[in-house]
Amino acid sequence: MNHSSKADLVRRLSAPVPRYTSYPTAPHFHDDIGQIQYLDWLSGLPDTEEISLYIHIPFCDRMCWFCGCHTKQINRYDPIPPYISAIRKELDLVREAIGFMPTLRRVHLGGGSPSMLRREDLEALRNTIHRHFRLTQDSEVSIEIDPSDLAGEEFDAYRAFGITRASIGVQDFDERVQAAINRPQTFEQTARTVEGLRRIGVGSVNVDALYGLPYQTEETISDSIEKVRSLNPDRIALFGYAHVPWMKSNQKLIPEQALPDALERLHQANTASDMLQEGGYVPIGIDHFAKPEDALAIAASEGRLHRNFQGYTDDACSSLVGIGASSIGRLPAGYIQNETATGNYMRQVAAGHLPVARGIELTDEDKLNADIIEQLMCQYSFAISSLRASHGAQADTLAARIKDALSADPDNLANFDGDTFWVQPQSRAFVRTVASWFDARMQEKAARYSMAV
Repeated sequence: MNHSSKADLVRRLSAPVPRYTSYPTAPHFHDDIGQIQYLDWLSGLPDTEEISLYIHIPFCDRMCWFCGCHTKQINRYDPIPPYISAIRKELDLVREAIGFMPTLRRVHLGGGSPSMLRREDLEALRNTIHRHFRLTQDSEVSIEIDPSDLAGEEFDAYRAFGITRASIGVQDFDERVQAAINRPQTFEQTARTVEGLRRIGVGSVNVDALYGLPYQTEETISDSIEKVRSLNPDRIALFGYAHVPWMKSNQKLIPEQALPDALERLHQANTASDMLQEGGYVPIGIDHFAKPEDALAIAASEGRLHRNFQGYTDDACSSLVGIGASSIGRLPAGYIQNETATGNYMRQVAAGHLPVARGIELTDEDKLNADIIEQLMCQYSFAISSLRASHGAQADTLAARIKDALSADPDNLANFDGDTFWVQPQSRAFVRTVASWFDARMQEKAARYSMAV
């Protein structure tokens, strides 16, 4: 295949599709789901249910122009303590609705920049969590960190909170790229953060890096990945920058003429992936890497990998409770998203209401398609026989659906032997596109997504 043909193929197969961190995807959530349904779903959890918590801190002291998260810039700390009080009140309401003290397998502080939190607020939050949930020695407690937030004394606060895993935002170390995304951060700052976390006994450190940023080239990303490798993290998340300025106004500040095209993005991703694997990291799905002895790599090798709004995970809990403004939770019955605006969120909680803004109840068809898409995203394959065991007759139409999909697959992205469907090894970069073939809701509502690669 000549360069022009390859470029045309990559551009066509990179057409925007969901990232599939959930199914159904968030554009299909609606406001017919509210507090009544959420209370019913929480109270219906069996008393043996183990759950995970995602707690959203929607504040930053600097707005990164590439960011697609629900967050806002603040210039002083004053708004944070009242917000932490609202989070603690929401935890009270959730625990009351559940009706028993569940075991907590995971706690993840995300944002925004939860590394902005001061020791007294972390302590108050931890006390509330321990009052309502049972943590064990195996419970994982993680936090997202912007190294520029840290002065040094925060590490003792993280030790007291019980942090066992940390995710450090890097994105890119090239100064020109950093200037274009408003994310100045030196390698030395980042190295000091990793050293501080190791010093307090944090056993798993993840680093987030991005490709597809303005002014990135294969050379600059190679230099950044080499620096990332030198930090010796346990995991590395290598995300493709999702340029969605129609959703995130801060991204309008990104110079679009400096963004790489689809073929350049693929070359950057492949260059970084090759370097990480040469450094001993195991590829996990489309955008994660881990040391072979890491729990994520072990879960992937044993077929226990899952995918949620934080990316790939070995968390097997079927109940993920979202806490805080804009947080999304997943229960066996469906998805829930909280009020996005912090003011609305805090008013709802103060009034004693679970601050639900929207959600979706899962149908049997949704559950089947969600299982298919997750298996494709995690393992690049699924077997009808296995799905039939867990979904019954709902899986009986799959063979016909697969044949229809393959008949419209001129690029030979996937194959099927009558039971197992798999993505061809050379086509794995386009697994999101293949997964979209099993997204029965794609045509229900017009939505704009990021590039598939």
